[in-house]
Amino acid sequence: MRPDLAQRIEAGCAVVTPNRRLAAHLKHDYDAWQMQAGKPAWPTADILPLSAFVERAYGDALYSGHAAGLPLLLAPAEEQALWESIIRDSDAGGILLAIPEAAALAREAWQLAHAWGLLPRLGKFPLNEDGKAFQHWAQRYESITRRERQTDGARLAEVAASRLALPEIRKPPCLVHYGFDFVMPQQAAFFQALAAAGCDVSGAGPQPRGGERLRVACVDSAEEIRRAAAWARARLEANAAARIGVVVPGLAQHRKAIQRIFSAVMEPDYALPGRRRPALPFNISLGEALNSYPLVSAAFLALELAGREIDFERASRLIRSPFLAGAESELARRARLDAWLRARAEPVVTLDRLLALMAHEDAGCPALAQRLAALAEFRKARLFGGQPPSAWARAIFEALTVIGFPGERGLDSAEFQTLAKWHEVVANFAALDRVLPRTGYTDAVSRLRRMAADALFQPETPDVPIQVLGELEATGMEFDHLWVLGLSDETWPRAPRPNPFLPADLQRAAGVPQGSAAGMLDLARRLTGEWLSCAGEVVLSHPLREDDREFKPSPLIVAVPERTLALPDYASYRGAVHDLREIDHSADVQVPPLGAAAAVGGGTAVIRDQAACPFRAFAFHRLGAASLEAPHAGLDAMERGALVHRVLALAWAQLKTKGALDAIVDADLDALLARAAEEAVVRIRRERPTVLSGRFAGIERRRLARLAREWLEQEKRRGGFTVLATEDKRRIEIGGLTLNARLDRVDQTDDGRRIVIDYKTGKASPGAMLGERPDEPQLPLYVVGAEPDASAVAFALVKAGEMGYAALARDDDLLPDTKAFSASRYRDRQGSWQEVVAAWRADLARIAAGFVAGEAAVDPKRYPNTCRYCDVKPFCRIYERLDNALDEDAE
Repeated sequence: MRPDLAQRIEAGCAVVTPNRRLAAHLKHDYDAWQMQAGKPAWPTADILPLSAFVERAYGDALYSGHAAGLPLLLAPAEEQALWESIIRDSDAGGILLAIPEAAALAREAWQLAHAWGLLPRLGKFPLNEDGKAFQHWAQRYESITRRERQTDGARLAEVAASRLALPEIRKPPCLVHYGFDFVMPQQAAFFQALAAAGCDVSGAGPQPRGGERLRVACVDSAEEIRRAAAWARARLEANAAARIGVVVPGLAQHRKAIQRIFSAVMEPDYALPGRRRPALPFNISLGEALNSYPLVSAAFLALELAGREIDFERASRLIRSPFLAGAESELARRARLDAWLRARAEPVVTLDRLLALMAHEDAGCPALAQRLAALAEFRKARLFGGQPPSAWARAIFEALTVIGFPGERGLDSAEFQTLAKWHEVVANFAALDRVLPRTGYTDAVSRLRRMAADALFQPETPDVPIQVLGELEATGMEFDHLWVLGLSDETWPRAPRPNPFLPADLQRAAGVPQGSAAGMLDLARRLTGEWLSCAGEVVLSHPLREDDREFKPSPLIVAVPERTLALPDYASYRGAVHDLREIDHSADVQVPPLGAAAAVGGGTAVIRDQAACPFRAFAFHRLGAASLEAPHAGLDAMERGALVHRVLALAWAQLKTKGALDAIVDADLDALLARAAEEAVVRIRRERPTVLSGRFAGIERRRLARLAREWLEQEKRRGGFTVLATEDKRRIEIGGLTLNARLDRVDQTDDGRRIVIDYKTGKASPGAMLGERPDEPQLPLYVVGAEPDASAVAFALVKAGEMGYAALARDDDLLPDTKAFSASRYRDRQGSWQEVVAAWRADLARIAAGFVAGEAAVDPKRYPNTCRYCDVKPFCRIYERLDNALDEDAE
């Protein structure tokens, strides 16, 4: 700190700064100056942001004997709500799709207009439609606040300035405005009023410093961040007391990458599971939106579930959240519940539907079920109708209490601070009664969500030596070492961002920096000059490219000499592990074999998967590896197929023979199929209670009956037969493996020949049953293991408009439009039906024996098609084993 400034502060001079960070920086420097002088204690320095100084003056006036005529200050959330109300009720508001966003821009325009004194000049510039709308809104806003005796942050300096002459308002003998790049007209007027009240007002800034200045070019922004992190760590290791700054223009855009890369460089193992959160030596000045924190996100998920509808994926996050009662004790059971629900829930659920589904599940989450049921009862009693914000705030707190928020485990420091900030935001929401009338639950939660999104927050941390700042936050600060990132020709100067509700010519004429390219260039020149003079070592860097774009250094830094910067090569955790490797080469195609007469779940799918890829069969049927299901609307193809199977099974259980089908009259057949469709629908609703509700059940019943009737007309083309079995469970032993299978149907013709039938509602080809590794081994497996005397196998294609058989048969009179195998287009593979059955017996036994023996090679039958929809690609690492990747992923 400048000695002259420290002496003035010690003498009672106040210092105001453009932001809180600089004020804290100066306080720290002043305290260090006092300690260096050997003093054991000293009065607290009066150093604060200008906005806080203005609020202090307003507070003195508010609690003085002259408060009668003082307008009440609106909170930022109240300002936003009032602007939204005015815009919504205006003529222009009727055509706006995003009123909250328009209100935020109008509020920004109002603040700019007061800070730069634009309102008196607004009528001298031509207004477009946006400008005219804002002028109308602003007049309405001013009228309402005047009537209600209210003011806002944009006008608070004017209100406070008009009261500075009052003796009750604390005024320092002198005041220094420190680190202001420019003083806006409203600020200048406040300082003038302060001077008129007897305060000596002056300006100051840090003393320029000399030292090493260099420019560094980096490959891309990721490498630039990584090098800046390595540089900061190296400087910190060289001097633990050094003050290190990293300035990032557009910090919000790069925040996550900076957090990740700096953490990995400073503490390579920071992200390891189970590791206590390390105290990192850097701080990022820009907070994150409060609603992005897991604790607050869980609160909003609970409030959303208590509303009308919620996406299942969001409800799933709530079910697995650690911030609900019972989350620790029911951790594993809630995970299983989530997996179970995914197979039965719709993509969008309600609280009542979720409770109905949970009533059919036996995973056992009584604490969760009890809390959700209590929330459902609370919703009926308290979350309907219109209420003022204060009432909604109480209801929201009570609703979260009902579900046990914020959970049963103890919160860490960051979570505790997040919870406190959440309570603050809800309290601010409760204070909206002054500007917001009664509103509904959905609107109340939406507004609270926007308030949480606008509240930038980060938990407090101890003082750290490395500060990561935005371009404006470094103003007035001094460092030992400073690195400024991202100074490419496309990034620096920043692009202008004029407010659309104020005439661009007016913003340019008033000198508003963001209003014009010239203003942003002037600001960038000033900031660049300050960076070059605020530290002993200054590094300016820029990326050379990003994606397919190439960059050059900003013209504002080309005069700084470019040099090579030698930095330590800090190992990453991944690199450290890799360096300790001891490579052991071994074949990974064999796993422990199964025991004798082994039985596994999965039925005939075991053989299908082993034929497709041995590793897939091992992963699915021995390790239980499978992806979680994604909820789907209505019925998927598999469920529709199951309904058709069920209807036809019920129909043939009644008919039994072709003769009965021919003899039944149409009305009786329609009644039979209607009953079968009704039973099938009832059965699937037991598994998925929320599907086929209301008239959708009737539509599905009619579809099933119509489809079954069309198929039975196809069956009438056949000769006489009897249906021996439908949905018949069989136990099949082959190749040392025991499988449980279920045959859709087995027919016997009047002359004693048997046909094994499998219903298909999609595409199917007889060729899929042939080959050493058949794609569809189910029917061949039935023949080999359950019906060795069968004369044909057939896919019954039950598809509207495409009814028929895809079959392999010994004789040409078994099924309509089916040739004998010896005359079919597959005769070149085996010469006769008997040879086909013999090949099936040998191939399927070999495949089953391979599974039993533990053959688990990553050997897809047809790469990449076999792998395209496989769940275990990350497990088998097929991409690392083969040179090329799937076409869709390569794109």
